[in-house]
Amino acid sequence: MNTNLKIVKPGIAGGILARKNFNTRVALRTSLSFARVGADDSDSDNNFERNRNLSFKSNVFDWTNVIEFNFFHYEHGHPRHNKTPYFFGGFNIFHYNPKAEFNGNLYALRPLGTEGQPLGQEYSTVSGGLVLGGGFKFDVNRTISFNIEVSTRFLFTDYLDDVSTVFPDKSALASSRGETAVSLSDRSLVDGIGDTGRQRGDTKGNDKYTFVGISIMKYFGGIECPEISRIKN
Repeated sequence: MNTNLKIVKPGIAGGILARKNFNTRVALRTSLSFARVGADDSDSDNNFERNRNLSFKSNVFDWTNVIEFNFFHYEHGHPRHNKTPYFFGGFNIFHYNPKAEFNGNLYALRPLGTEGQPLGQEYSTVSGGLVLGGGFKFDVNRTISFNIEVSTRFLFTDYLDDVSTVFPDKSALASSRGETAVSLSDRSLVDGIGDTGRQRGDTKGNDKYTFVGISIMKYFGGIECPEISRIKN
């Protein structure tokens, strides 16, 4: 869902992170984050997607590890080299659980096998991905700095939104999972869209999600004495 990457309903996100600076250019960073993601076909400009009428929301718990590269010479607490744009790359592991609302109730979609997955062969709610991003960091004082950045997770799963392949056989789905599963599998507004074997999702590419945020960093390392202040022998 949200194939045009429209940002109409951004979710909240927050977390903690730690960075180890190896030198003035390279750092290693790890973070734990919580986010809420979701999409709704009713927001789409595509006729098929609007008539498909699917939606989802999910809480995401994300653990990310990246290597960070500074464009400029950066030393925390330095009077001049205290700001730089940067980019980073790495990987993440995350937990998700797509849900949708039906008749006033919120249902977890994975246990319903909405694309006809056999019992016991549902997709996993733990997956991973590749992380790319960039931003700008600058010192406020000798111990506090700010990061402003954008990062995208290119996931190894196509089921973040519970939508990937084709519509299942409704009789078989009702027999194995019940009528609620059928109702949440096919919510189409036009007859024929949800026929068995017709396209429900797009298997050509996996899902992705993006963080946009501001981080406040506290520096715990020592700040070297400026060269001009060193005692000369």
